[in-house]
Amino acid sequence: MVIKVKPGAKVPDSGIYKDMKTGIKSTLVKGEPAPPSQKKGGVWKKIVDTNPDN
Repeated sequence: MVIKVKPGAKVPDSGIYKDMKTGIKSTLVKGEPAPPSQKKGGVWKKIVDTNPDN
């Protein structure tokens, strides 16, 4: 599923995301940074992480 969000729109979220190219994990809540910007067409996938300390 692809969800398009317009600039300035608010989206509720509480997930962990993984950059499918580099493997970098990031979250959007709890004061942590949003996934870093990538080139147009970059893919971030929401994942369930049972060991977030890794």
